[in-house]
Amino acid sequence: MDGMRHGLTIGEFAQLTHLSVRTLRRYHEAGLLEPASVDPASGYRYYTGAQIPQAQVIHRLRELDMPLADVKQILATGDPEARAELTAAHLRRLEERLDRTRAAVTSLRQLLRPDVERLEVELRSVPARTVAAVSGTVAEEDVLAWYDGAMAELDTAVRGHEPAGPPGGLYDNELFTAGRGRVLVYRPVADAPETGRVARHVLPAVELAVTVHRGSHDDIDVTYGRLGEWVVEHALAVDGPVHETYLCGPRDDPDPDSWRTEIGWPVFRLSPGARSDG
Repeated sequence: MDGMRHGLTIGEFAQLTHLSVRTLRRYHEAGLLEPASVDPASGYRYYTGAQIPQAQVIHRLRELDMPLADVKQILATGDPEARAELTAAHLRRLEERLDRTRAAVTSLRQLLRPDVERLEVELRSVPARTVAAVSGTVAEEDVLAWYDGAMAELDTAVRGHEPAGPPGGLYDNELFTAGRGRVLVYRPVADAPETGRVARHVLPAVELAVTVHRGSHDDIDVTYGRLGEWVVEHALAVDGPVHETYLCGPRDDPDPDSWRTEIGWPVFRLSPGARSDG
């Protein structure tokens, strides 16, 4: 009979699921959540009560900013483990995005502080050194993961060797200007070993303008900027990788407040041991 109900109207279904009518129409067009039936004469969409749990799952996944294609893939798979892995992968991406947001907020707060402390800069002549190192060409967004893997390999390789200083890294300009560049991380040790990716490497002598970044790396870009500004005003910058020395980091102390990272900017013709405030 024409007067019989075909199920829940789209408005009723929207009210029950907290999905707007517009959203339900979009999900229908995308093949994500199709109505149980569509009246051929009026074009009205009708849903059933059994579709409510599926709609609620979609609602929760979309609240987590999961793309429609990924939601559709999760709904289509019948393997619970596969569904769990797809969801976990998206949650990992959300956590990475949250970390980037947190870092940006920290950096912005630092930039907007009116009471910025004076930057202490040391002009330092660093002699040539032989170190155990891992190097590679890395995309900027992959640096942290690459660094963790490289340092873990270094830690294993130098175990039992007498340390000759704190670990460090060299970061080519192209990493920052082009988004991809050469990175080298190292540990100074006596009789540097060579195994796997770990190789004996000679760091050439270099003149640096050095400052110390204190705390988490979330706002280390601010310290980079202030050091660069200091170099422009007080010295002659030269081409070459930026040097970082990890005086204290997460491998030494889980408390970010204790972390200390030296940043060294290559400069030209400095007097050894000179020191300045900026």
